[in-house]
Amino acid sequence: MVHNNCHWLFISYSLVSYKIKHKDILLTLQRNFNNKAMALSMDKTTFISLLFTAVLFVSCTKKEAHFLKNENYRNRVIAQFEKRKTEAAQRKGALFSILENENLTLEQKEAMKFLYAYMPLCDLADYDGEFFLQQVDAAFRARDYFSWGKTVPEDIFRHFVLVYRINNEYLDTARIVFFEELKDRVKNLSMADAVLEVNYWCHEKVCYRGTDGRTSAPLALVRTSWGRCGEESTFTAAALRAVGIPARQCYTPRWVHTDDNHAWVEAWVDGKWHYLGACEPEPELDVAWFTGPAKRAMMVHTNVFGLYTCPEEKNLETPLYSKINLLENYAETRPVKVLVTDENNQPLEGAKVQFMVYNYAEFYPISTNTTNKQGETSIISGKGDLMIWASLKDKYGYTKSNVQDEITVVKLNRKPGTEYEELIVMNVPGEQPVKKLSPEAIAKNTVRLTCEDSVRTAYMNTFIQQEQADAWAKSEKLNKATVWKYLNMAQGNWLEIRNFIANEKSNPRLFPFLATLSQKDLRDTPAEYLSNHLQTGKILEIKDGTPENQIVPYILSPRIESELIRPWRTFLQAQISGEDRAEARKNVGYIIDYISNNIKINDDENYYNCRITPQGVYELGTADVRSRNIFFVAACRSLGIPARLEPATGKPQYFENNAWIDVSFEKETAAAVNLPKGKITLKNATGNIVKPGYYTHYTLAYFKDGEFRTLDFEGNPAVSRFPYTLDLDAGYYRLMIGSRANDGSVSVSAKYFKLKENTVRTLEVKMPQIEDKLLVKGIVDMNSVVVLNDQSKTGLKELSNGKGLMLCFVDPGKEPSKHILQDLPAVGQALDNWGGGVLFVVHGDKVSKGFDASVFKGLPKQTLWSADDALLKTVAGALQIDMGDNFPLTLYLSDNGGILFSSVGYRIGTWEDVLKIIRMEENTK
Repeated sequence: MVHNNCHWLFISYSLVSYKIKHKDILLTLQRNFNNKAMALSMDKTTFISLLFTAVLFVSCTKKEAHFLKNENYRNRVIAQFEKRKTEAAQRKGALFSILENENLTLEQKEAMKFLYAYMPLCDLADYDGEFFLQQVDAAFRARDYFSWGKTVPEDIFRHFVLVYRINNEYLDTARIVFFEELKDRVKNLSMADAVLEVNYWCHEKVCYRGTDGRTSAPLALVRTSWGRCGEESTFTAAALRAVGIPARQCYTPRWVHTDDNHAWVEAWVDGKWHYLGACEPEPELDVAWFTGPAKRAMMVHTNVFGLYTCPEEKNLETPLYSKINLLENYAETRPVKVLVTDENNQPLEGAKVQFMVYNYAEFYPISTNTTNKQGETSIISGKGDLMIWASLKDKYGYTKSNVQDEITVVKLNRKPGTEYEELIVMNVPGEQPVKKLSPEAIAKNTVRLTCEDSVRTAYMNTFIQQEQADAWAKSEKLNKATVWKYLNMAQGNWLEIRNFIANEKSNPRLFPFLATLSQKDLRDTPAEYLSNHLQTGKILEIKDGTPENQIVPYILSPRIESELIRPWRTFLQAQISGEDRAEARKNVGYIIDYISNNIKINDDENYYNCRITPQGVYELGTADVRSRNIFFVAACRSLGIPARLEPATGKPQYFENNAWIDVSFEKETAAAVNLPKGKITLKNATGNIVKPGYYTHYTLAYFKDGEFRTLDFEGNPAVSRFPYTLDLDAGYYRLMIGSRANDGSVSVSAKYFKLKENTVRTLEVKMPQIEDKLLVKGIVDMNSVVVLNDQSKTGLKELSNGKGLMLCFVDPGKEPSKHILQDLPAVGQALDNWGGGVLFVVHGDKVSKGFDASVFKGLPKQTLWSADDALLKTVAGALQIDMGDNFPLTLYLSDNGGILFSSVGYRIGTWEDVLKIIRMEENTK
């Protein structure tokens, strides 16, 4: 009897371990085992058979838990998954065969299907099922490991933890790596403290520095140790999701009180969303340097992957994602209601309406809607002016929406080709008070930041130093200056670039090839990827008639637009037979026809605007327009045909007969096209107090499909020096010029004109006048003495040199102060010519051991540094402000101590505003 009871306990444990609720089976077995006669007569074989049958029955009848618990929602996801499965049929093996794995749980399968159902095209094209399963498993592991995993609602977990993508970054296995590094550091913390601690960890790894628009993958950012705000926020949100904390990237599409934009992070903590500066830790949630600017914002967005229900306004909802308006969490708001009519004042349904702000010398859409049957649409925005631009087919119109307007009526009565000029003043929301941290909290936080700076600096000190680079270059018989240039730019990727140089040093095209790459390419591209492109050039047959100076930049170089460099060249070559390659080199129309017939265009579904790789375009057979154009260039270059995307317009082109030929895929018969051309010459108008810069003060835009599209000449040497002439397509253009006032408002001059074929239009870039009056905001005693960094003492009067004094209080470890310092060289020559004083003051608690003023290059020659705490108190008292931690504070003092200019926080154009005040003061003397 004891023997049989032991077996009964074993069977009971087996049944319980499968979590089965079939008590009737359990009771039957128990009754039989309690029957002594049966138990004594039962042999071992009979017992094992009974045990096997029971366990098998239990295994077959167990019921797994759904990941998508709501049946209606689950059915909608599955339906969308089946649709995407059909769309991605050309990659079905790589993507979907993983779902046939019998070991996958129902939760894993449903989570995978949710991701497949809503992911952008770039992910369907460039990654595989194994990668996505790793992401799912990592999310589930974090959910099960941390105590807060049990408190996160299903929908919040689904959209803000499970999803592997934050925005338009390239993907990697960061969440797996980050989990291992962070799990013990945050496991025993509260959810709120865990968010703060993760951000401190992020600051150890990454700090702010401006860079180009391609968003590096999180692990690539760790290797470099710095990135722009979009990369920092992607990195921080990824780190938070890695430990099971819901996180999302938030951003203002563009500021209105200044140029530029900003991105940050919101984390879900115990039922509520809180904001934080990514890689810029503060001791509390909902505290950041951008709190003040965000109160002046006109829009704050976050993108949400998948079918999502929320209380906030959706500015956009598609079958794959939503764009959520979070502005009410940050700023005072107003409803902006728009009515669109035809010339007879009749409402128009289906009109495209763009809500635009002035930023970077253009009107930029912060939201785009479509009118309903009543011709109406609306958004929630801030308390500043908007330009409302509406279009329908070949009709368009625009009107400024003022803060006091109850409804803005836009009549579609404009005609392309009409020449005229106009002046518009765009007003912005005013400054608002912000929460202040206690001095004790600031001081304590500064200690932590200094420690984290030292951790990051110690890592960056492992990068190759110039002495090491010079020694290696000498040993390899290479030019020391050239080698150091590229190894220094490579940062944490220096070893890969050194290996590439070592492997290719005998190739005469090596350094011209490296010169075609961006600095970010040097920081995150493996040596083998670069060799894939350069080595192919040794055997590549070049199209007849190609000039030597076109071969490296437009055939061998893998850099096409802003996509991540991948080894696509040998892959594409392998897809084309030798006979077809020869045909394509003779007639590029062969490639154009192939793309037109085989690559479907779907702009809507690549919604994060992350470029699909050329290999991914080929394998998926579907792409957005920009990825398709990149594919065309890659295909040409793989076959030895020089090709590019035209820098200003992005049009695909190939080089033939000493000219760049535009390519169109949009016509009924895709072909090379030669559009009529004209010339525009731009001159700098006399009287401008600063030299106008493209995107800083002015832009050119061409008219297409009911709207003006800005030509992208950023960083283009062709527009760096006045006068200059541009060869452009004949058409209808707009020259926009803006002058920003101290309060952030802008006076905008717009000139609309036609460019006819074979004609030259000459235009002046004349900055609009702003009717500012000199107002003394406070007085500072110019006899005040400051201690400079070299420990010498001097008076403010001496520093002003009889002219005046530019004074700026900074926190050099924070993004706003870095911006203000990086902007100054643009007006450095003008300040040198002026001859007054320039003094930067780092407040005592902002000075770290690692601070080195010499890293800020190109500052005016008279620039001096101080760490004098007393001076800040003096200035704050004169202005009657409570500075808190809102650095930088920028001022201009007249020679007699009058504060003629002051600005708290960062905004683009600050130094130019100071120059305006200086010029105005000079004119009054």
